[in-house]
Amino acid sequence: MVKGRLAGDYFREPVVKRLVLAFLLGTLVAAQPAFAQKMKVGYWTSGFSLGFGAVMEEMRFAEKEGLEVEWVKFGDVNGPTRAIVPRAIDLAFGAPSFASMNITADGVPVKIVLATQIAESKWVVAEDSPIRSMAELRGRKIGMTPPGSAMHAIASAILDGNFGIRAGAYSVAPGNEAQIAQFLARREIDAAVLRSITLAQITDMKLRALGSVVEEWKKLTRSSAAPILAVTIVHDEYLSKNPEAVARFIVAVRKAVQFGSKNTLKVAQILQKAANLNPGAALAYASQWDGAYMASFEPADIASLKRMQEILKTSGVARKDPPDSAFHAGPYLRSKQIQ
Repeated sequence: MVKGRLAGDYFREPVVKRLVLAFLLGTLVAAQPAFAQKMKVGYWTSGFSLGFGAVMEEMRFAEKEGLEVEWVKFGDVNGPTRAIVPRAIDLAFGAPSFASMNITADGVPVKIVLATQIAESKWVVAEDSPIRSMAELRGRKIGMTPPGSAMHAIASAILDGNFGIRAGAYSVAPGNEAQIAQFLARREIDAAVLRSITLAQITDMKLRALGSVVEEWKKLTRSSAAPILAVTIVHDEYLSKNPEAVARFIVAVRKAVQFGSKNTLKVAQILQKAANLNPGAALAYASQWDGAYMASFEPADIASLKRMQEILKTSGVARKDPPDSAFHAGPYLRSKQIQ
């Protein structure tokens, strides 16, 4: 008891009341569990998706944002887009842009919420190949990622639009990057579309570049925008119930992009373990980070995706346009507000 006053009088003092209230509120907040939302995340374990997924998992960027993630891995490039339809996964962060836009155009209830990878590749042939130019690919056998992948669609559109070589005028040997490189080494194909990371790891044969996907795409579109290879997609039902979780996942992706750009040696160490790469190959992979990855969904990115779909539709690769509602920037804009 305070001298000259009853205890009740003391606790009616304004300052003390505020202190007690603050203490009680602090106790209640401390008693609440931290933000922890379960999320099933799928990605393709080849190409550039493998490196990004390995870094996300090892460095626990999503978990640091309060997410409880179950990583679901696919050996097929189209696995994540197929799995999200029946809700086998909630979100795919490296889904092919072409396939993602097509399923939204078909009415599948998913949203595109982030652009994550640049379609950075080159058409290459063996150094002693008689093929000297892109125009000479007519009638040839070309190794590239399977139909349904964004790179396959982009490469096909470029051959058609820039060189008049329609899909039926050449044959395709589909496969992942490692398989395509082996096809080329065994001379089972005449040319290949390979990413710089794969080319940097090929040391047992000499190759010659015929053209760059990025540069040829800029010619085709008459713009300075690079083609977007992969995007993050999320099922509508999950997004409607957990918008904050999706925003926090995008925060994690953005932090992973920044980390990889500044920590090449650490990324290489992660890749040695996750992809069973030797030190030289892992370092070559990690050194391509800035040219491969992005984490953006600004109006220009959405416009670039829509332009891609228009061109792919004109070339007959795509059937129809996705609705404007399929491009949902809300989680990305929210991610920029989260510290």
